[in-house]
Amino acid sequence: MTAETSQTLDRGLRVLKLLADTDHGLTVTELSTKLGVNRTVVYRLLATLEQHALVRRDLGGRARVGLGVLRLGRQVHPLVREAALPALRSLAEEIGATAHLTLVDGTEALAVAVVEPTWTDYHVAYRAGFRHPLDRGAAGRAILAARRAPVAEPAYTLTQGELETGACGAAAPLVGVTGVEGSVGVVMLADSVPERVGPRVVEAAREVAEALR
Repeated sequence: MTAETSQTLDRGLRVLKLLADTDHGLTVTELSTKLGVNRTVVYRLLATLEQHALVRRDLGGRARVGLGVLRLGRQVHPLVREAALPALRSLAEEIGATAHLTLVDGTEALAVAVVEPTWTDYHVAYRAGFRHPLDRGAAGRAILAARRAPVAEPAYTLTQGELETGACGAAAPLVGVTGVEGSVGVVMLADSVPERVGPRVVEAAREVAEALR
């Protein structure tokens, strides 16, 4: 802590981060232990966060992240999209395929940014807002692969015909971006993904991750 920071705000943010990292919620006692403060302080922090719907407490008294966090999260997509566009444009133009940034939204993969190449005779039409299950398509599969085996450097995932007949895709997960789970990829009309595409997608994913840090 420095003279310019707020101890109370810092503790409140730490409460949100702790709750976000658990599926079953935390009790006041557990939060008190993790934060290193007394229970009275935790009660006050939770009461304040509850007023803003950022925290809720169940019948058993366990605190969980509240629905107010979702409203804040919706405002993140435009910021993430803006940061990713330069890397996506470069990827789309170089590969000659539709490039996209996909984020996790619940149990689905949600395309939040899409860039189509300007010089090709034809390409796959792919729209921002398109959703699909995480276990179908390169974008979702790349995210799931990163969940199973977190690594410092992303690896690419290839798929063929899972979301659209005759289309194949390559995607690599975003690595090292706190609070953002997603992938960068391309989709193209081809029998298979050319060898050079996978490494280039990994490079683009790294560029997007760096822009978001």
